[in-house]
Amino acid sequence: MFFNEHNPPHFHVEYQDFKAIITIKEGIVEGKMPKIALKLIFEWMEQHKDELLKNWENVENKKPLNNIDPLT
Repeated sequence: MFFNEHNPPHFHVEYQDFKAIITIKEGIVEGKMPKIALKLIFEWMEQHKDELLKNWENVENKKPLNNIDPLT
């Protein structure tokens, strides 16, 4: 996530030369990402959806972002 973001709530991902934006609530993917990477990203997103939404709230309120653990 970056400050000065736009709605809907989303996060940015990069894998090798691929980049995508994924909405947190709907799981809509904008950009290109290999299927295996998307599978792992969605697994991580489901595990941390509440934390992602909290960070989005922090972005809107210009507060620091919290670290989110990697996929376990």
